[in-house]
Order: sequence, then structure tokens, then C-alpha cells
Amino acid sequence: MAGIYVHVPFCKQKCTYCDFVSFANRENEVEGYFTSLFKEIVMKAPAAKGVTFHTVYFGGGTPSFVESVYIAATLKLIKQNYCVAQNAEITIEMNPGTVTAEKIAAYKRAGINRFSVGFQTADDAELARLNRIHTKAEFIEAAKLLQGENYSVDIMIGLHDHTVEQVQESLRVALNYGASHVSMYALTPEDGTPLYTDYLNGELPDGDTVAELYEAGVAYLKSRGLRRYEVSNFARDGYQSRHNLNYWKRGEYLGFGIAAHSFYKGKRFSNTENLAEYNACIAKEVFPVVFEEEVSPIEAEEEFILLALRTEEGVNFAEYEKAFGTSFTQKYGAKLQKLASFLNCDEKGVRILPEKMYVQDGVVAELLADL
Repeated sequence: MAGIYVHVPFCKQKCTYCDFVSFANRENEVEGYFTSLFKEIVMKAPAAKGVTFHTVYFGGGTPSFVESVYIAATLKLIKQNYCVAQNAEITIEMNPGTVTAEKIAAYKRAGINRFSVGFQTADDAELARLNRIHTKAEFIEAAKLLQGENYSVDIMIGLHDHTVEQVQESLRVALNYGASHVSMYALTPEDGTPLYTDYLNGELPDGDTVAELYEAGVAYLKSRGLRRYEVSNFARDGYQSRHNLNYWKRGEYLGFGIAAHSFYKGKRFSNTENLAEYNACIAKEVFPVVFEEEVSPIEAEEEFILLALRTEEGVNFAEYEKAFGTSFTQKYGAKLQKLASFLNCDEKGVRILPEKMYVQDGVVAELLADL
């Protein structure tokens, strides 16, 4: 399976935790950016001849911030130049403060069939503190417009003075208004963001508290019928994100737009994060790639194990042996015994125990040490 990612870097305002490549209040640059984006899509098409893409994902920034005509035109151009599967999953990220019935209708006409809504929390005071452009009530209005659609909701944990009750309330609101998928992430303070100062000042919960919030969220989601299929992702049966599953299975993907990353034919490459440089490269019909590397066999193996152990399925022994030509249990047998209290191992594969999933990073680090 292969996927396409399209980066839309514009938004109304920057959230205090955001370290993504995005620009606030630069609507005057939208048209020029999409002109360049369209050219890049056409430029890359010959290299993807013969590949069928099963997912397309519009991320940002806030893709729903720009006029829907840009999204529709981008998707039309992709379908004209690439082989997109008839039943492809096509997702757009949306901020509740930018959702309208007209936009949703336009997205659906264009072929979008999945929506990812950034709710984050049901606490209006915290939303304001995070510099979000919406309230709980505005999320509910957006969710009502999406009734009957396949949509996911992002929820953050580890916010200021965060309690179990607040996490459960955010999840309750999301599910009561029809979400079929939830991405529940621990807030990560990134250096250079306004929120990092709060972290340095000790204003955010410690690791043990965040772990308690996570486990409470997991239990609540399970009680509402959503199954955890990856560390931070939960879905009703049949509603897992196919685009993200492609990442976790090391499937190929092409990225379009500023700062977009790609993994194709054993290579990883990424575009410049500088908008002026991106536009200048495209104007000269030069790919705006600033980083490129061939993934070594050791790196490929590390990625395979790390990504697989993020998922409920874990490492499939047959898939591992097919990819790397050796037995997983023979190579890692001693470490599997050492980590036995964290793992569920059978003849088909190995996975992290559900109750140990939150410490997945440490388990993987131990397993891959000295590889």
C-alpha cells in the first residue's frame, strides 16, 4: 500500500504548543503556494508511474482554513496524475473554528471521505490558554455537521492541571457526537514554542500523572467500544486510519508541499521548510528537496520493529523473516526473555502487553540496544 500526504501550512493563528511548519495570517500567500504545489504534484508524477495510492491525507497547518476550492483542485490534480484507488481513504484535517456546512459539502463532492478534527480538550479555559480558535460549543456544532460521516477527533492529555475527569469529559463529548476514531496524544512541550516556558516553570503534569491520565483515557475509550490499535490511536471496528497504518507498516508515501516528507523506493527525502525557497525551486522546475538518504538495512530493521511495536498487532515473525531473511526469535531471543514481563509472545509474533503500552518507548529502546 502507498499513500500521499499534502501539506497545507496556513492557519488563523498558531497554537502555543505547535512546532509544525505553519504560518498564521498570511492569506495573501495562499494562491501562490497552491500554484507551486500544483506544479510539484505534476513534476513528481512520472516517478510514481505504476504505483497505486490507497490513501491521500491533507495535513497542516489547518487545511480547512483555506478556501475549499484549493483543496478540491489539489485532489482533482492528484487523481489526474496518479493512480488513486477507487476506494481510497481521503482525509482532511479540520479545526472546529473553520468548519462550515458549505466546506464539508465541497470536500465530499471532491471525494474526501474522512475528516480529522482537532478538538484537544473540552475545557474552554484551556483551549484559550493553548491559543486555539474554537470553543467546546464550536466543536459540538462542527461535530453536528459531521453526523453520519467518518470522522476522527484529536484529544490531548497532560495539559495544565489536567485531571482524569477532564480527560474523560473531552472523550465523552467527542464520542457522544459521533466520532468513530480518537487520537489521544500526550502533550509534548517543544523547545521554541510558548508552551515550553510553562514546561520549564513546572506548570505541566509530571510523567507519572500523564501516565495515569493516559490509562484512564484508555479505559474510558474501551468502555465506549473503541479498540486501541496503536499507542495513541483508538477506533471502532472498521474505522482505523489506513493512512497512519501505512506509516506504521513502513509503506511508501509521497509528500507534496513545504516541509513534506516522503519514503519511496528505499529512500527518505523531505522538502525545504522555507516558503520562499520552496516557491523559488518550483518556479525553476527544481525539486525543493533539502534532505535525502538511502535507508540502510540496519535502519530499516530498527524502523520495522519500532513501528510494529507501536501497534496492537506487534512484530509479525513471518513478515520480519521475509523482510530481513532471519528469524526474529533467534536474533532477539535473549532480549525477549529479559523483557518477558512487558511482552506477549506466541508462535506468530510478539507484541507489548496492553497494560505496558505506555512505556513502549523504553521497551523498544532496550530491545534495539546494540543492534
